[in-house]
Amino acid sequence: MSELPGIVVTGASGRMGQMLIRTVLDSDKARIVGAVERPGHDWVGRDLGEAMGGAALGVTVTDEPLEAFAKAQAILDFTAPVATVEFAALAAQARAVHVIGTTGLTAEDLKKINAAARHAVVVRAGNMSLGVNLLVKLTRMVAAALDEDFDIEVIEAHHNKKVDAPSGTALMLGEAAAEGRGVSLDDVSDRGRDGITGARKRGDIGFTAIRGGDIVGEHDVMFAGPGERIILRHVASDRALFAKGALKAALWGQDKKPGEYDMLDVLGLN
Repeated sequence: MSELPGIVVTGASGRMGQMLIRTVLDSDKARIVGAVERPGHDWVGRDLGEAMGGAALGVTVTDEPLEAFAKAQAILDFTAPVATVEFAALAAQARAVHVIGTTGLTAEDLKKINAAARHAVVVRAGNMSLGVNLLVKLTRMVAAALDEDFDIEVIEAHHNKKVDAPSGTALMLGEAAAEGRGVSLDDVSDRGRDGITGARKRGDIGFTAIRGGDIVGEHDVMFAGPGERIILRHVASDRALFAKGALKAALWGQDKKPGEYDMLDVLGLN
């Protein structure tokens, strides 16, 4: 029996799900022990490797997440908010590390995930890349150094299949900027501009979302002041970096106490 941590991937048939599976299979530090899909999906009951168009892996895709989680040390979850909230409770029951890359979570969703984190390790981040998490840290520092003479705008671009806006990463950056200024993002967020909106309110943090083509992910944080602009930027060209970050988080969480963590914790940047 392998001593490597066993990993379950939820949403196995999706683009990110398959990327996560390949990342684990290519790793010498973990192994795939389960794959979860929604009831009625045509992958359910099939061998995971064959469903992905390759050789059999001896892992059957299931629509029973608790059954799969019970065999795992970690869950990699980039699905949808409703599913992720359910998975959080089940992962806590199985005492497995729950790595969450799902975006679009509501305040109520986050409360439920936080409750699950009292019993197991949860690593949740809108973006799992090293570069983006460095950008978050820099954004907080620059926001703290500049006063409200500098307007802050978070500009993000993603592929045309992305369903939520602003992106989870954009919200991470907005939160970092708000923390740097010592304010709540809920109080200063400016997301809707259409028609005669009036002048920009001093101190607001604005968001602009672009959707098109196959853009993996681009994020700019602009600090626009009188006579000058400072722009912090991150461009992702390969979604594999998110999968590698998720696996890193799953391995990092193996010896940690129950609680909710983020990628800054995983990368030692907090």
